[in-house]
Amino acid sequence: MEARGRVEPGFAPVVEAFTDNFTHHGEVGAAVCVYRHGRPVVDIWGGLADRQQDRPWSEDTATLVFSSTKGITAICANLLAERGLLDLDAPIASYWPEFAAEGKAGVTVRWALSHRAGVPAVDAHLTLEQVLGWDAVVAAIAGQRPEWEPGTAHGYHARTFGWIAGEVVRRITEQTFGGFLANEVVAPLSLDFWVGLPEAEEARVATIYPPVPPADPKVRQAIEAFMGPGTLLGRVLSGPSGLFGYNDMWNRRELHAAEMPSSNGIGTARALARAYAAVIGEVDGVRVLAPATVAAASQVQADGPDRVLGVATRFGTGFALPPMLGAGLSRTAFGHPGAGGSLGFADPDAGVSFGYVMNQMKLGVSGDERTAGLIKALYRCL
Repeated sequence: MEARGRVEPGFAPVVEAFTDNFTHHGEVGAAVCVYRHGRPVVDIWGGLADRQQDRPWSEDTATLVFSSTKGITAICANLLAERGLLDLDAPIASYWPEFAAEGKAGVTVRWALSHRAGVPAVDAHLTLEQVLGWDAVVAAIAGQRPEWEPGTAHGYHARTFGWIAGEVVRRITEQTFGGFLANEVVAPLSLDFWVGLPEAEEARVATIYPPVPPADPKVRQAIEAFMGPGTLLGRVLSGPSGLFGYNDMWNRRELHAAEMPSSNGIGTARALARAYAAVIGEVDGVRVLAPATVAAASQVQADGPDRVLGVATRFGTGFALPPMLGAGLSRTAFGHPGAGGSLGFADPDAGVSFGYVMNQMKLGVSGDERTAGLIKALYRCL
């Protein structure tokens, strides 16, 4: 596989790590982009967007980034806070009164953004159409009893994070989350990123390939025990009524068109890197968040054992924090990984932002060897 794109002098190790992912780590199609001090220094892509059709990954190929979407959602929430339209420490119910049901009246926006709201799973029996239609699923979350006392612990809100944050954005702005994102972040930066993909862009989207199951039956059994449908993690990841597993559903048009601010963002590596670059500095004259907002949003809000994932996690106000993003990043880094391997982050100390997207998913809750190699190579160049 030959990488295509643009690379500044001194960043050749990133290209080597990228091609190594195809040779040694089962990559099908992917792209990686790095900005430094507000300008792109690496912007490359390669492989296949669809291997059945032998469709090459091109410069404008976009793909589903799963929970890397959460970082973009966090940017939007913190932008509203910076504008004085959202009080992060106010109860969610002050914007969305129905959310107060079943003991959730005191749950703050910040708790929800740092996975402390206590409602990581949606237990309602909903059809796919209801979930993708928004209103039914947010009503179910509003009426649900917490799994634990809110604010006392944290656990990864894999899907509910986006519906809660998105409904708060909708109540404040009277726009859908995807509309607010498009108007206030995407348009000023000319990003190829959507939550709610227009039909005209569908042909650009790469086909997602689910993780390859482990060959060892004992390993499969261990995974089932860890994240099977009877576990809290299984309930969280599968979504309402077990609708969302790692299956071909993620390649369907109706899922791309819906708005799931936790997990169905579709975009390019360039879009992720450029968005984070504009969070920590100016990009072509545009800066999205002020330095004080960034500093506050990247302060630790939740740290330690995760009630859902069963491992230690660390979150700021909407952003995942090191070591969740990979080894070698500074303490000021923030961003979000996505299921299967995608990643977007900014590291203000290093002056870099990073976006990686791919279509071959891999199992794991604690990093991916593909991003690990890319990050290691990048920091050797700085």
